[in-house]
This record gives sequence, C-alpha cells and structure tokens, in this order.
Amino acid sequence: MLPLRSTLIVLGLAAPMASGAASLDTAGVNPYASQEQVTSISQFSDVRPSDWAYQALSNLIERYGCVAGYPNGTFKGGQPMTRFEAAALLNACLDRITEVTDELKRLMAEFEKELAVLRGRVDGLEAKVGELEATRFSTTTKLSGQATFVVGANAFSGSAIDTGANTVNRAPNEFTGRPRTPVSLPNATTFNYDVQLTFDTSFNGKDLLRTNLRAGNFGRSVFGGEPHSLALSTLEVAFEEDAGPDVVAIDKLFYQWPIGSGFMATLGARVGQEDMLALWPSDYPADTILNVMTVNGAPAAYSKNLGAGAGLWWQSNGFSISANYVAANGDSGNPSVSAEDGGGGLGNRNSGATGSVQLGYQQEQWGLAAIWTYVQPETQFVPGTTPFTHSAIDHNINAATSAWGLSAFWQPLRSGWLPSLSLGWGINTTTTSTSQPRGSLSTSQSWMVGLQWTDVFQKGNDFGFAVAQPVFATALTGGVTPNDGNYVWEWWYKFQVTDNISITPALIYLSRPLGQVTPSGESFSQFGGLVKTSFRF
Repeated sequence: MLPLRSTLIVLGLAAPMASGAASLDTAGVNPYASQEQVTSISQFSDVRPSDWAYQALSNLIERYGCVAGYPNGTFKGGQPMTRFEAAALLNACLDRITEVTDELKRLMAEFEKELAVLRGRVDGLEAKVGELEATRFSTTTKLSGQATFVVGANAFSGSAIDTGANTVNRAPNEFTGRPRTPVSLPNATTFNYDVQLTFDTSFNGKDLLRTNLRAGNFGRSVFGGEPHSLALSTLEVAFEEDAGPDVVAIDKLFYQWPIGSGFMATLGARVGQEDMLALWPSDYPADTILNVMTVNGAPAAYSKNLGAGAGLWWQSNGFSISANYVAANGDSGNPSVSAEDGGGGLGNRNSGATGSVQLGYQQEQWGLAAIWTYVQPETQFVPGTTPFTHSAIDHNINAATSAWGLSAFWQPLRSGWLPSLSLGWGINTTTTSTSQPRGSLSTSQSWMVGLQWTDVFQKGNDFGFAVAQPVFATALTGGVTPNDGNYVWEWWYKFQVTDNISITPALIYLSRPLGQVTPSGESFSQFGGLVKTSFRF
C-alpha cells in the first residue's frame, strides 16, 4: 500500500514490479483506468495547493496530460495505490511521451535545413571561441592602444624676429646683463607620430596593474617642446624617448588596489601625479591639443610629474581626498649629483619630486577641487612655464615652490547650445635656501578657461576652444617689476570618422611665448595649425 508521495516515486518502480502484477487483486483498477485524462489540476476536488506534491502533480497534468482520477472527480492522493494502478498511470505517461517524441521528429524533419544551418553556425562559433582561447596571451589582461599622426607648422611675427637668420632675439640675462643667444624659429612643416599600448591587468577584479608602452618621434618637431621648439606650444601627444626617436619604452608602470572601504592605494616605478588623484577637475578637452590646456589652469600644481611614486586616495558620496608623492629622479642612486648629471634618488633635494594633496567634490554635472603641491627643482615641470619661470623654478637647485590650484567644471545633461565649462586658477610662491640675485622669481600665477560643445553638426563630433595664461611671474625679489604676461589660445574641431578613427584640425595662437625674455619694447607671437588623426583599438 502506497501513500500520496508514492504516486511520483512509483513511476520509477513500476517496471520492476510489473512481473508480479498477475498475483494482485485488480478489482480497484477499472474505476481508475476508465476515467478520462484531466487537463487541469483544478478538476480534482480533493487536491489543494497546500499539498506537498501539488506542483509535481500539476506538472504531470499540464506537460503530459497523463494523470486520471476517479469517476467522482477526486484524485484520492492519500489513499493507498495498487501496483496495477501504478502500472496504468505509468503506461498513460509513456504513451504521451511517445506522442511528444513523434511530434518532435516531424518538426525536426520539416526544419531539417534550418537546423543544419544553425548547427553549422554553432560549430563555427565554437571553433572561433576555441581559437581565441588557444591564442589569447592572458586571461587577466586587456590590451588597448592609440596611434596618433600629427601634421602641422607654425608662423611667427613681431619686431623681435631676424627674418634673414630665421631667429628671434631675446632680452639680456636679467641677473648678469649678458646678451642671450637668439633662438631659431621652428617654422617648417613636420609629420610626427605617437603610439601607446596599454596593458591593464586585474588579479581579483578590483585591482589594476597598468603597463604603458610608448614610442614617438616628436623630439625635433615644431610641436615637441624644448630645445627644438617653444615650450608653450608642446602638444599633449608629443613624446620621444630619451634614447631617441622610434624607441619603444615603458612610459608608465604602476599597481593600484583597494584598501578597506573607499580607499585606493597606488605604487609605481613609473607613475604620473595624475594617476593618483581620485578626481581630475576638468571636462576639457574631448580631444587634447596643447599640453598646457590639460592641467586645469594650474600647471605648477598639476605638473603631471612622472617617476617613482606612491599615493592614497579616499572617496565617498562625491567627496574625495588624494595624497601622493612622485620623484622624477627616483631611479638614481647618487643623491649628491644633479639630475642633469644623472643624480637623484628618493627623498633628497635632487629627487625632482612633487608632493600633492587634493580635496575634491563631484556630482553628475559638476565638480571642483583644491590642490596644494610642493614642487622641488628638477621636476618634470611641464607644461606651461615660460623660459623665465621655467629656469627659475626648475633649474635652481636651492629653490622650492609651493603651488596652489583651484579648478572646477560644469557640463550640460544633453548636447545643445550650452557648452561644458572648465576653468582653473593657480598661484605659486618660490623660496630659496641661499641668497639670490635681485629680480629672482618670488610669486607666479596662471589661469585657464575651456569650452566645448558635443555632437556639433553631427553626432560624435565635438568643437572646443580654450584661452589661458600659463605660469607667469607676478612678483620678483628686490621690488623688480615683472614683464612676463602671455596668452595662449587653441581652437579645434573633432570629426569622429568611425568609432575608432577621429580627425582633428586645430589652430593655436601664442601672444608672447617668450614671456619675460621678450626684448623690451619689442613684440613676438606665434600662430600654428595642425591636423591630428587618432586611431584607437
């Protein structure tokens, strides 16, 4: 005798029990077997949803239609079940399964061609997946890249130019009074490239090991920066390894990992200051042209110093605090030798180090940040300084600069007439540990405003322009009046040709690129144009 749960278990036992069925009483079989199959479990008046086998019984009825009840409309799930009743139930279910199988066979025959095509596609996909799995170099690493071509030239004007020699005169040295050598003008047309390959590796899904390989040939370009072009016209993509053009080198190598709630730590043998800030307080630009326009109006505070370093940031509910240290010469083992002679190390006056602390707050459409940076001489103090402030801050080993910056941005929710706005301001005080000549740098400032519109004329295309005064002297020692004002402009329009290719024509204008070194009473300006093509993969 079997209870209710045996109506399910018996299906697996009916076959071996069939051999003994002849010896059992069959009196109770006819009423059960004569009832027509039910089509809904609701037809059973004595089966309730609270019964433990309710769902199993419902599935047998709805999927196979092979469950019958008694003539009075009951199932009698709690009543004992004979082996013949079990055999009758099993036989009814097997008949229905056979019917379903025959129907499936007919369908398979009817759609044989379509099924063959699908099987072929699945086999092809499996083969491709197998090939990818066999050839991938890592299960933890993602590779991304960017190749950039730049074609461009400059034109110069002003009374300080010696047209015949293609040079510009410079004011005498402010300390010694000796004349400076004229500077050759970089006004040829050049074609240069920059290639970056970035390997991002994660070992647990929350950390990041970044390896950036880079090569370029901007060392002698008209937009490559000193010594072959003017510092303020350096492009953001202008790169060339110290060993020379076309040399692939490690540009960045650092590791980031979370610590507790909201904290992120960074350690790197070659890491940039910008890699260790929780917030970069700018929405400009969508496509980078001049490097000086990428540092939030405070080039001294956001110098993007690159070298050995470490940092820690915390962020929560839009607030963030970041602190980091970067030594441009941290790979050197001789602390008593200047960087120009190969010296440096960590934590000494030849380290070429910056130490930064930034407070930031960001919401969906806007953000702002305040930063303080201690700047040692011999840092990679780029970009934005004129030759005067560049030499005063960077190459005076006895000097140190305290740089402050305040930056903010706002962006609209949708594309339209309103542009995004990014602006910043910086002020810097430079002190020395030894007596300096009268007229040495004491205070300098900088500012920048950038606007950009998205989806201009066509979706994906962007337009923008910016104006800035890079770091310029505002106070000199001994009461000497500075004459270091200069303005930089850029305009650009980015054509998004495909998802991976963009072409950006751009114009730049520098009102007084030599700043303090411009001869008194004379003028000198620079106008340039370029076309930048970027390939991302």
